[in-house]
Amino acid sequence: MAARRARRLLGSLCIALLFAQPAPTGAAARSGSRSLLTESLVRTFTPFYFLVEPLDVLSVRGASVIMNCSAHCETPPKIEWKKDGTFLNLVSDDRRQLLPDGSLLINSVVHSKHNKPDEGYYQCVATVDSLGTIVSRTAKLTVAGLPRFTSQPEPSSVRRGGSAVLGCEVTAELAPLLRWERDRQALAPDGRVLQLPSGALLIANASDTDAGIYRCALDGGGTPKYSDEAELKVLPDAEEPQSLALLKPPSSLTRLPGQSAVFPCVAAGFPPPLIRWTRNEEELPTDGSGRFQLLAGGVLEIRDVAEADAGTFTCIAESGNDTLEAQAELAVQVPPTFLKRPANIYAHESMDIVFECEVTGKPTPTVKWVKNGDVVIPSDYFKIVKEHNLQVLGLVKSDEGFYQCIAENDVGNAQAGAQLIILDLAPATAGPLPSAPRDVVATLVSTRFIRLTWRPPASDPQGDNLTYSIFYTKEGINRERVENTSRPGETQVMIQNLMPETVYVFRVVAQNRHGPGESSAPLKVATQPEVQLPGPAPNIRAFSGSPTSVTVTWETPLSGNGDIQNYKLYYMEKGQDTEQDVDVGGLSHTVSGLRKFTEYSFRVVAYNKHGPGVSTHDVVVRTLSDVPSAPPQNLTLEVRNSKSILLQWQPPPAGTQSGQITGYKIRYRKVSRKSDVTESVGGTQLSQLIEGLERGTEYSFRVAAMTINGTGPATDWVTAETFESDLDETRVPEVPSSLHVRPLVTSIVVSWTPPENQDVVVRGYAIGYGIGSPHAQTIKVDYKQRYYTIENLDPSSHYVITLKAFNNVGEGIPLYESAVTRPHSDTSEVDLFVINAPYTPVPDPSPMMPPVGVQASILSHDTIRITWADNSLPKNQKITDARFYTVRWKTNIPANTKYKTANATTLSYLVTGLKPNTLYEFSVMVTKGRRSSTWSMTAHGTTFELVPTSPPKDVTVVSKEGKPRTIIVNWQPPSEANGKITGYIIYYSTDVNAEIHDWVIEPVVGNRLTHQIQELTLDTPYFFKIQARNSKGMGPMSEAVQFRTPKAESSDKMPNDQASGSAGKGSRPVDLGPDYKPPLGGSNSPHGSPTSPLDSNMLLVIIVSVGVITIVIVVIVAVFCTRRTTSHQKKKRAACKSVNGSHKYKGNSKDVKPPDLWIHHERLELKPIDKSPDPNPIMTDTPIPRNSQDITPVDNSMDSNIHQRRNSYRGHESEDSMSTLAGRRGMRPKMMMPFDSQPPQQSVRNTPSTDTMPAAAAVPSAELPEPEGPFLPAEEEPQGPPTAHVRPSHPLKSFAVPAVPPTGGPFDPALPSTPLLTQQAPGHPVHAVKTASIGTLGRTRPPMPVVVPSAPEVQETTRMLEDSESSYEPDELTKEMAHLEGLMKDLNAITTA
Repeated sequence: MAARRARRLLGSLCIALLFAQPAPTGAAARSGSRSLLTESLVRTFTPFYFLVEPLDVLSVRGASVIMNCSAHCETPPKIEWKKDGTFLNLVSDDRRQLLPDGSLLINSVVHSKHNKPDEGYYQCVATVDSLGTIVSRTAKLTVAGLPRFTSQPEPSSVRRGGSAVLGCEVTAELAPLLRWERDRQALAPDGRVLQLPSGALLIANASDTDAGIYRCALDGGGTPKYSDEAELKVLPDAEEPQSLALLKPPSSLTRLPGQSAVFPCVAAGFPPPLIRWTRNEEELPTDGSGRFQLLAGGVLEIRDVAEADAGTFTCIAESGNDTLEAQAELAVQVPPTFLKRPANIYAHESMDIVFECEVTGKPTPTVKWVKNGDVVIPSDYFKIVKEHNLQVLGLVKSDEGFYQCIAENDVGNAQAGAQLIILDLAPATAGPLPSAPRDVVATLVSTRFIRLTWRPPASDPQGDNLTYSIFYTKEGINRERVENTSRPGETQVMIQNLMPETVYVFRVVAQNRHGPGESSAPLKVATQPEVQLPGPAPNIRAFSGSPTSVTVTWETPLSGNGDIQNYKLYYMEKGQDTEQDVDVGGLSHTVSGLRKFTEYSFRVVAYNKHGPGVSTHDVVVRTLSDVPSAPPQNLTLEVRNSKSILLQWQPPPAGTQSGQITGYKIRYRKVSRKSDVTESVGGTQLSQLIEGLERGTEYSFRVAAMTINGTGPATDWVTAETFESDLDETRVPEVPSSLHVRPLVTSIVVSWTPPENQDVVVRGYAIGYGIGSPHAQTIKVDYKQRYYTIENLDPSSHYVITLKAFNNVGEGIPLYESAVTRPHSDTSEVDLFVINAPYTPVPDPSPMMPPVGVQASILSHDTIRITWADNSLPKNQKITDARFYTVRWKTNIPANTKYKTANATTLSYLVTGLKPNTLYEFSVMVTKGRRSSTWSMTAHGTTFELVPTSPPKDVTVVSKEGKPRTIIVNWQPPSEANGKITGYIIYYSTDVNAEIHDWVIEPVVGNRLTHQIQELTLDTPYFFKIQARNSKGMGPMSEAVQFRTPKAESSDKMPNDQASGSAGKGSRPVDLGPDYKPPLGGSNSPHGSPTSPLDSNMLLVIIVSVGVITIVIVVIVAVFCTRRTTSHQKKKRAACKSVNGSHKYKGNSKDVKPPDLWIHHERLELKPIDKSPDPNPIMTDTPIPRNSQDITPVDNSMDSNIHQRRNSYRGHESEDSMSTLAGRRGMRPKMMMPFDSQPPQQSVRNTPSTDTMPAAAAVPSAELPEPEGPFLPAEEEPQGPPTAHVRPSHPLKSFAVPAVPPTGGPFDPALPSTPLLTQQAPGHPVHAVKTASIGTLGRTRPPMPVVVPSAPEVQETTRMLEDSESSYEPDELTKEMAHLEGLMKDLNAITTA
């Protein structure tokens, strides 16, 4: 009773388990989920499974065999056995009997040539009445045949130390029963003597003791059967080399996982051969430490075979200079295993369910389903879905039982089962049930679906809370299916997946919260007959009969109802989306007019009187190849020396190759002997060096492409002349010996003579010209040319012209000339030209028209194709003369990039070797004989992005003030970003040698250049690496940078540990110093990392100080402005205006604006700065705010370009600091310490040191207003264009009148300069200084807009100095300086307190 009570309790818990089972599909699942909750009596699943299943057995005749089987169930199951699918009658069988545990015992196995009653497949069947039946896996009983040898040992001999193989092979099932004897004594295998799986005997490293009489024996349980005897003789060592031979090569094997595989490879020869093995052409490790073992005689043994071991094994035998190879395949087969087993299911009648079963194996297993021991035959209600799953539709009570999924392949089988329980509906609860739905009708009847509608029951006319179940079945079938409405109150449903021309019976049942009500009267509805359309035409085939045609054949559809009227053949070129069709009356058609060597897909649709049928599958065929229909492109010649010319070309256009290009045919000849033609067939390369030519001889070349069908059309003849002698091309040419210009109205005729040194190769001349500058336009001409006419010029204009000779090394020294074109009224230039310049012919009056429609097509990250049209050609754009085109291209980054050019003989050119993610501009000109066009309109193209090819640079690590466990990592973008940087990854670890996957990762999203890492361990060295990424992927990692965290947590001390590269690379140390203070208010740094807030008392002191100083400055400004009414004021304004141009200062028009500072310094020092990462750096004027309230902190939304120009500078930055030259040109500024009560100022740099001067040693002074940028740090010397670097001679020198050079003498900018700071005691070296910029009269003033591409001319500088000579009187300046020094002392005392 207790056990029964426990089972009832367990049954109540199975309701919860129900929803862990796979849910039934379709509407039946929705019905079941509602009704199962109301089940009043739930039956539990009964454990019923096999404990032991039979295994494959190998036996011999007369032996006894036990096939094991044991099943578990609460009720002891009845065990039966099947052999080859038929139940065995064990009651009257005296040889076979059933053991108590269910195993099968077979006594004295019977096996003969004609009688094999015991050999076969056995299966154990377990049955429990009223529950069901399960079947075991199938086991194979194999009985070894009569002892028989397939090969016998033969007498043989072996050299001492060699290897011998004695054959004695038997069938695979007898091989385990084979043994060997020597001199009729059992032979025990050892390290030298091996018995191979086939039965053969291998003797390696033979000795005299191995000689004897050998035979093999088969032990089959009775009297052994012996083979023939064979004598093995051992001969003395060989004295002369003997040829290498394989005595036993390896043979292919098939194994299961976990088994062993043995590959023999026995070789003989002298010297003794060395054996080694490879798998899939990779050397195998056979040192004895792994699963691969090299046994005696070169035998390879693979232990515990895995599926990954499958492949081709090659045995390589080497003896002296001889080598032999033999191959064998290892195939690994895997028995079926279950990835997903069927699960137990609860269901109601009329529901649909699915048993899921997923299996794997090699070969792929087949699956069949068994219900209660009987194979399930697929039908309308039992379907195999998704290859292996069993779907049961419209459940009935008899469907209950055990369902088993049985998977089988060539090497085994397996089974897994589940139980299905059909539950009875729970009785309705107390309350009224709905009556039958009314007026059930089929409103839409098709071939495979029906729509039913009805009215709510009379008992509930509204029917808002009613749900409906629709039961339907085929007429005459008692298996109903159910479909539920999707929401309460719905009175229609669509029944799908029906059979055409079939009668179905429908009934509708309404359901309320008390349960299901009465059923409606049955409604019979017949689906419509399906229109019989033709099926797919079978055996569709397509083959190409010529390069432009394909023939398609097919057969008449099998499922067509009625005569086929016609067919429609559809075809489409691969890669296109437009399909073409043609009507066909027969069973074949040839499509003509196709493109050569192009893939096409074809399909056929049959038509009858009802319309089009089912399409066939697509068949793909490629048209035959043909000779190319167009010549190669862009043939160019380059004379290498006096005996060779290099040809370069591009393949024919893709659509004209007509096949796979197999090579190119080059034809060349001397121009003087046109009948003498030489042919040279090259490979598929796109260049060829023709050697063995004659010196100083002109040759013509043409190239044609070849396919397997023949040679296509050739290019036009292109001519080049070899050098008279082998000239030097290790350096650039010298300057041309002369340059003459002859100006006309709209053109200038340029003529020249070559360089005097004729020993250097000259490949051409570059002519540059422009109004006032020769760099506006550049034209390149051939090395033979001695004159050129520059056309389309402006009349009465001054042009500067330059001429440079060039070769492959570069351009030589230029030669300059200038000329003024004549006015329109001058008509005598031609006559004068002819008379005065007889060496120069009259220019051609009709210039060439430039190419039009230039387009740039981006192909990859480094390749762009340029195409254009030539209006001077016919409409078909075919080139029939000797014209050629010059393509030039450049990028604007940096701005002074020179053009690159290339010549082409067709209307397109492939530009390669470009930089990724870079905007290029292209233009084209045409040259015909001595006439050339101007450059065409430009086309632009940006190459595709590429992964970054360099790591982030300037990685620095500093500790955060007040938080020693937090560090701040700063870096700069990679120099070769190759695209927009979308993020960074920071790796850090305490072990620099650890694997990269063991490092901690910190991702940084966007283009931020700083990041905080918190909760680090104190006094611990860390190593940091950074990796940049863009849309194409990750770039390389930076070098590891080391940083040691502070030893103890201290809030009043700033750690001075600095990052250093682990390999001598990495960070640049930046010492913040002990007096570093963050900006006011704890605002964020330029990159978003918060800094520590100041003490509130200090904040109050600073605010009061700012107010007092501001009032004092305003009073001084007001008093001083009222006093300045002398004539010096006017002169100063005039000087400022002359220097600054039209720049206007925002403020009172009476404010005095001092002149630009660079005028007042004795020396302008040019220093190189970094090239800007910004494509177009823009120099802007950004005024400093007039008071502290105008300061705008820099936040995270700062433009990405500004991020790229910051490194270790933390704290506030005003807009002024962002507009500096260093910021615009990507220079990394030094760490700057702004005053607490002042807007951040630009840094002043004067000594090459990285240390910071202690606060007590700093002498405050007025900061000089800077020329729009901080001075360059001395230790940083980036390369780039020079910029003005101002070094004043004294801290107060900029307020004094500079010395003017003597009248008439040249202006010498190289005057001595002194440090920017005031003089210090010798014991206190000056490194840096905190400064406050108080303008000339104690007010802040905007930075002067200084844009210095080069130093100003001497005359202009002298004039500026003279204009500003009397800007300040000495007495006035002395008073002003006294006031300023007092203010600075007060301010310094306040801030240091």
